[in-house]
Amino acid sequence: VVWGEMANAYEYSVDGVARFTAEWLEVVRRDVSHPSVVTWVPVNESWGTPALFADPRQRHFLESMYHLTHAVDGTRPVISNDGWEHGTSDIWTVHDYSPSAADLTARYGTPAAVEAMYGRDWPGAHRVHLGDPVRGDQPLMVTEFGGLTYTPEAGDRWFGYRTVATAEELLAAYERLVSALVASDQVAGYCYTQLTDTEQETNGLLTESREHKLDPAEVRRVNALPAASVPTERLALLQEQARERARGE
Repeated sequence: VVWGEMANAYEYSVDGVARFTAEWLEVVRRDVSHPSVVTWVPVNESWGTPALFADPRQRHFLESMYHLTHAVDGTRPVISNDGWEHGTSDIWTVHDYSPSAADLTARYGTPAAVEAMYGRDWPGAHRVHLGDPVRGDQPLMVTEFGGLTYTPEAGDRWFGYRTVATAEELLAAYERLVSALVASDQVAGYCYTQLTDTEQETNGLLTESREHKLDPAEVRRVNALPAASVPTERLALLQEQARERARGE
């Protein structure tokens, strides 16, 4: 399954609004019948709307994209601004590149921590929400995190949020970060950055030529860790542990 996400402008302008709206409508109408598309994301990380707090026009644009998308397709959730500075969104998403599993636990481990993070305690440069939100039934997802990359050789192109020296270190760091998120019953899902290296970012689980950096079986094991936010997964783990104890006795 995939999220339908739009390419964004760099600056805000009236011409940009007109072009964006026309092109986004084409995108949604083109892809609306594809069952693999499960969520719409018109704006990412405030690209094209860099002054949302200062400029009410930019806030109106963000809200209009949310409502316009629902007017065209009422079957899928819409995220107004993925990552931070949400207006109205059906899923509240956060981009958090902390290299510390302890930091992720501190921010997402309890309802009180999440409430503080949504308010004014977010440590990044942007608030998660434009207003003073009252959370309803919107799930929380950490839709960008990790960004682990190998320590670059001299002269190598690279980009990442934390460097590791070996595949073993990469797997261990990946597992710590994922484990911190799935241990929280507040986090409904996550998206690691990223699947493959790209021309400017070398923080993929695969290289740019699609070579594995890690044993795929180990990545699958980490990704299959039971999530506290999904009670059936936790129950299945407890049942398996009980069966193992019974076999040992």
